[in-house]
Amino acid sequence: MTGPATPAPATPPTALAPPDRSAMMRTYAEPPVTFVRGEGTMLFDAAGKGYLDFITGLAVVALGHAHPVVADAVAAQARTLCHTSNLYGNTLAPEVALTIDRLINGGIGQAGGQVFFCNSGAEANECALKLARRWAGAGRHVVVSALNSFHGRTLATLTATGQPEKHTPFLPLPEGFVHVPYDDIEALEAALEGDTVAAVLLEPLQGEGGVMVPSSDYLGAVRSLCTEHDALLMLDEVQTGLGRTGHWFAFQAQGLAPDVVTIAKALGNGMPVGACWARAEVAAAFGPGDHGSTFGGQPLAMAAARATLAVMEQEDVCGRAQRAGARLAAGLGTLPGVVSVRGAGLLLAAQLAAPRAKDVAAAALARGLLVNAVRPDAVRVAPPLLVDDGEIDRALAILGGVMTEVMAGTGD
Repeated sequence: MTGPATPAPATPPTALAPPDRSAMMRTYAEPPVTFVRGEGTMLFDAAGKGYLDFITGLAVVALGHAHPVVADAVAAQARTLCHTSNLYGNTLAPEVALTIDRLINGGIGQAGGQVFFCNSGAEANECALKLARRWAGAGRHVVVSALNSFHGRTLATLTATGQPEKHTPFLPLPEGFVHVPYDDIEALEAALEGDTVAAVLLEPLQGEGGVMVPSSDYLGAVRSLCTEHDALLMLDEVQTGLGRTGHWFAFQAQGLAPDVVTIAKALGNGMPVGACWARAEVAAAFGPGDHGSTFGGQPLAMAAARATLAVMEQEDVCGRAQRAGARLAAGLGTLPGVVSVRGAGLLLAAQLAAPRAKDVAAAALARGLLVNAVRPDAVRVAPPLLVDDGEIDRALAILGGVMTEVMAGTGD
């Protein structure tokens, strides 16, 4: 008896063929490269070319790609229990909340707080905005934030974001938001006059705004004004938190005691997870049903967060960010076309002599290095917190060649 015909072997896809993106909404520009694998500070495209990742998914993959401890934790949890909803409890979320509370309170003598888990930085800030209104009560609903800030792309967090050009396509936006210049304490004081302001929402460093660092006395003065006017001080540490600036949270460099802190990005080392922490007496304004998230605090995300935080503490990421950041900042300052370097720890921006940041980022990508143009004249670098000296030196060598090429003829 004749058996079934042997099927012809499938033709393997061409390694360099880009995926068909026609079914995806055009909310992002066409990607210049598609990555298929990562390991530590390296990413690899479909052709096997390696790239030094000095932007880490916009400060997300803080421990590097495919960190084995986090990967093992996620795999083990995926085989055990991924999701139950918040109708029921799990054993991981309370543990992660306690760790976050301890890290936020470290060394400043502040009373403990409570945590709401969600999936992203925008959602963490949404929680903060709702909490501020619930805490302040009727008649006090205004949130003051800064020009050039970035807090998310939901309608409320977009409105809190101080970039009017991003607002125009989505008008009318929710009311109750006021923007003042960053690092301008007089403007903030004027905005706090009256009795309608519930909270002030600020980034300790403006990451997406260009890695802008405020004056050394600014945040302390903001804290004093918020206390005087009985308004919450809410700090968006989505990008700056969890060791990125050389402290667990950027506000700790000045010994501040915020009322609300929002966290995401690095918390899951690539797994979608965010958190909103608030002082216990502020968090008490929320009751059951006031806020929620279907996926918030689910076991899979919490397993990633628990493993990420444990590795961060074991590896002393704050100390490593300070040491590696000093080396990286010093090297950036010597490159042709760089007029200054700003930032803290491993969140840095190289200020260029001319608005050629996009050209620099594109040329660096072609040479196997990921950085990004955070402003027309500023290049942002945010490598993994476990980056080593050799990787920093390789990145600086690539950037040096790129800057020599791109900045030629700009007058520098």
